[in-house]
Amino acid sequence: MHYTPHTDADVAEMLGALKLDEPADLFAHLPPQLLLDRPLKLHQGMAELDLVSWIDETASHNRSELICFAGGGFYDHYLPPVVRTLTMRPEFVTSYTPYQPEVSQGVLQALFEFQSMVCAITGMEVANASLYDGASAGVEAVNVAVGATGRNVIWISRGVSPRTREAIETFSRARSLELIEHPLVGGRTAWDVAAAGPPAGVITAQPNYLGVIEQYDPVVDMAHGLGALAIAQIDPIMMGMLRRPGEAGFDVVFGEGQPLGNPLSFGGPVVGLFATTKKEVRRIPGRLIGKTVDGSGRTAYSMTLRAREQDIRREKASSNICTNQSLNAIAAAWQMAWLGPQGLAEIADRSVQKAHYLARKLAQLKGVALAVEAPFGREFPVMLPLEPVDVVKAMADHGFLAGIPLPADYPEFPGGLLVAVTEKRTKRQLDEYADALEEVLKNG
Repeated sequence: MHYTPHTDADVAEMLGALKLDEPADLFAHLPPQLLLDRPLKLHQGMAELDLVSWIDETASHNRSELICFAGGGFYDHYLPPVVRTLTMRPEFVTSYTPYQPEVSQGVLQALFEFQSMVCAITGMEVANASLYDGASAGVEAVNVAVGATGRNVIWISRGVSPRTREAIETFSRARSLELIEHPLVGGRTAWDVAAAGPPAGVITAQPNYLGVIEQYDPVVDMAHGLGALAIAQIDPIMMGMLRRPGEAGFDVVFGEGQPLGNPLSFGGPVVGLFATTKKEVRRIPGRLIGKTVDGSGRTAYSMTLRAREQDIRREKASSNICTNQSLNAIAAAWQMAWLGPQGLAEIADRSVQKAHYLARKLAQLKGVALAVEAPFGREFPVMLPLEPVDVVKAMADHGFLAGIPLPADYPEFPGGLLVAVTEKRTKRQLDEYADALEEVLKNG
């Protein structure tokens, strides 16, 4: 209850104003079963020096030196010093979209360029200034589809990231939407055209969670034939070598932007990418930065098409997103500007080539098999003869973060481990990974 600046006299004054005797009375209205019936297990108070030492000692148990082969939507790509330096300039260090364009032209222009580059890599007509993360961007894609069609059914591929599907499922319960999952067969989505519907939106992933390359055209044709919006979850790096979803006719594109300019970090920071067609521009959530001219005819930037009900008339709002991830979006813009179209294509190509090299080596190991035969990008699942969780722990002792055990909602892949490769991995690291895995499996 007490914050450091609050003296006993401060607390007594606040309680007196509330006509309460003690802080515990603030919670007297709650049912007893909701109250903790024991003290919190907290350390005794420490001096600042002792606390810092304890935190350092605790943090030292983390393994931060492991060579990363984990992916699942978050990847260990090279982050150039120019991106880190520009991102941390004080002019840009904010998580919010500026409200005062007259003093924030630099940040607003950077966000406008971010939007432009998201449109460039997705092939869409308009993008917003980012959302919280890829999962919340998926929720907002559902919002757009429901608002555009007035329907309450969503078709979604099980190739969409599990975290995104969980977020959409939670949102669907709150809005009384029906979420219909379509299974993967041979690694690709097997769409059931006879499923409950008609749907408001049809959501696929490119590549899907298993790293498999999905087919665009059947999804778009099916969705539009049913009067639904075609929605794609994308990996922004893989857009450097795959056909852009906008060219295939998708209505909404979203994705996790962490691979662009943002480091891997436990729990974040991340940034959601969101783009759509001009037809749906007034349904865009969050913030949209526009380019105009000021009273003197000079180029100027400001927020535009922002629905005020998101802040003050919440019962009429089409979205509850009232801000964005400005700093992370700007970092993504720096990365895309640094790479350019050719650089993005080169990173994607190198990642794919190295992933296929490693996949071939692993498939030669005793007891290991590729889980799918469909074409894949820079990520692929392998079937192991041992529990994947145990393999990941054992591989850590060899200096590798070996991958991600496939979650329980992929029961067709028991013993599955999802392995990701980026352009940072060297041939030596790939060979050593395969040797280490062989030893781990041999020792059981």
